[in-house]
Amino acid sequence: MEIYPKHMVSVDEAKALVASQVNLLNASKQPLATAAGLVLAEDVCAPCDIPAFPQSSMDGYAFRFADRDTTLTLIGEQPAGGSRPFHLQAGQAVRIFTGAAVPIGADTVLMQEKAIVEDRQLKVSDPSLSRGNNVRPQGSEVIAGAVALQRGDRLTPASIGFLAGIGISQVKAYPRPRVAILVTGDELQTPGMPLAYGQVYESNSLMLKGALRHWQIEKISIVQCPDDPQRLTDTLAEAIQSSDIILMIGGVSVGEHDYTTQAFSCCGVQMVFHKVRQKPGKPLLFGMHDRKPVFGLPGNPASVLTCFYEYVGIAIARMMQLPPILTTATALLEHAYRKPVGLTHFLKASCQGNQVRLLQGQESYRLQSFAHANALALLPAAATDFEPGCAIEVHFLPV
Repeated sequence: MEIYPKHMVSVDEAKALVASQVNLLNASKQPLATAAGLVLAEDVCAPCDIPAFPQSSMDGYAFRFADRDTTLTLIGEQPAGGSRPFHLQAGQAVRIFTGAAVPIGADTVLMQEKAIVEDRQLKVSDPSLSRGNNVRPQGSEVIAGAVALQRGDRLTPASIGFLAGIGISQVKAYPRPRVAILVTGDELQTPGMPLAYGQVYESNSLMLKGALRHWQIEKISIVQCPDDPQRLTDTLAEAIQSSDIILMIGGVSVGEHDYTTQAFSCCGVQMVFHKVRQKPGKPLLFGMHDRKPVFGLPGNPASVLTCFYEYVGIAIARMMQLPPILTTATALLEHAYRKPVGLTHFLKASCQGNQVRLLQGQESYRLQSFAHANALALLPAAATDFEPGCAIEVHFLPV
């Protein structure tokens, strides 16, 4: 069935098409040390009781609660990690430290501030003491075989600590995608090098690499291609083999040196849509090669970043089973604004509280205003006049 619509799609249509085409990456075993931020693909069960033994929750003295009103004889001390087990008899106590195993036969720990010790004799000075005080029961964190975390849970730093604390070293999760960034254009120069006449500095790849840090994606390949159709086709074919998602920058318009759509066709990428009724980023191109999304992003930096947040973010979130990168709210416009009918506008904005201010410098080649923005303001295609105080939709940018 052909997917590609022959008309220019709306923003909503484009987002729905991206969401409908992109699927989860295949789950795989991931080292726990690098799994923060991933989503579990299966339940994680505890391999043992945690704590694996009754454990003291503070520095103090361990003994039988029934002996609290007698003078107790200290027979030694138990540090955390101590391998020598103590077996307490009636009338005996052990000096114990936080995290240490409570001796066999003891059921209570007296905090050291409530103890009176003379000549290795202990007296309890805590009328509020009750049986089991300051003892962490075996399995009180989790019991062996119990589900510690469920499929679909996102691994937060606390989750990582919890799983490490119960002895887990790897988990089955949806991985981070391998990303290929293909930058086209004979006019591009590396930052730090002198500009020749007609050249511009290439900033888009570093910008996208920084944006991908939101998902802690590190497997990123960046290739700069000249405006040559065969070279671009060959580079795209290699990227399809080695990556999970491909971001092509530039060459998506209709100029004589715009070869991205030709490369799509030569590499067997099924086009899903080309051109969106929006500004900036109208020439946005999206296709699929089997299960791999391929984006053709416009070359102007503000267009690149806008399309990345609004569309590529949807694809990556779905691949990793994560929530969208953008959070949406409604805010009140600080000043009047007028635009032509027909295109949805994404405008760089500063939103504070329930007030949103549209920034100067909205042209698609300008990033200075983007650098000061914390949101994109969405102005619908059919609307033209926006009065001060009117409610508009804002998409907060990730920090």
